[in-house]
Amino acid sequence: MEELKVTDRWDKTFPKSDKVLHRKVQFANRFGITLVADLYKPKNVQGPLPAIAVCGPFGAVKEQASGLYAQTMAEQGFLTIAFDPSFTGESGGYPRNVASPDINTEDFQAAVDFLSTYKDVDKEKIGIIGICGWGGMALNTAAIDTRIKATVVSTMYDMSRVNAYGYFDSLDEDGRYELKKSLNQQRTEDFQNGNYALAGGVVDPLPKDAPFYVKDYYDYYKTKRGYHKRSLNSNGGWNKTSALSFINTKSLSFSKEIRSAVLVIHGKKAHSCYFSKDAFANMIKGSKYKKNKTLMLIPGAVHTDLYDKVDVIPFEKIKEFFKTFLK
Repeated sequence: MEELKVTDRWDKTFPKSDKVLHRKVQFANRFGITLVADLYKPKNVQGPLPAIAVCGPFGAVKEQASGLYAQTMAEQGFLTIAFDPSFTGESGGYPRNVASPDINTEDFQAAVDFLSTYKDVDKEKIGIIGICGWGGMALNTAAIDTRIKATVVSTMYDMSRVNAYGYFDSLDEDGRYELKKSLNQQRTEDFQNGNYALAGGVVDPLPKDAPFYVKDYYDYYKTKRGYHKRSLNSNGGWNKTSALSFINTKSLSFSKEIRSAVLVIHGKKAHSCYFSKDAFANMIKGSKYKKNKTLMLIPGAVHTDLYDKVDVIPFEKIKEFFKTFLK
């Protein structure tokens, strides 16, 4: 595996719990990229334990929302890991700041590989949680990985859809062609320059006329609430040309074949709520496996409320869901 520089210092955006044990772990995916994760284990509990792998949001790191989810679920009796995806955070891979529907689905599967062989885990009781863009990745993984017994999707984005069609499907074929021309010209420039241009993280300073969802992201990624020095969204953003692989690769093609349990959670006021509604509808349409699928819409909640607001995130419901299906 790659030799990586990993900090032992607690540098999360949330306080450390005195109810769980914490340490860093590393494992490789099948592309040879070493992933770094925070492992959380409930104190004074003997294994083997049910386990959960957590990732997201898209452009975040494990020190942000995914770590909060993982630590909270460990307090509920699960062994959990929150990992940085390939090319981001403390995980390996070059060039940096690259996203891919294939590689990032594989990242979730690599996390399941690790949990399936970890000494304190019951390998028959493994679930995953995907937040924001990794909600779509989680569904994509559940469709291919039969080791996963239960999946929670929170404040989901379908990254293939939003890259190919734009927000609210506003991009037509001509608009998509112009986008592809621009991105491929960027590839040429990147090759000539010997580096990869970044798209930029959340805009800063925030324009007065910014759409609500941009203000929503700013409030999380650019303030003390959620800023982290390794977060792509808090800083330079993704490699610009990452969008190409999402435009050309449709995710969730086999979601209706997911036989394991799925809980989809979204805020009713979130700009992104249509992703969850449509993904859920497509997952159960014509499916023989509807009975263990649930859509939960939270009144009044916006997109980033489900990142870190513990009074909004339905952790009790998530605990009950995993207790029911990881058995």
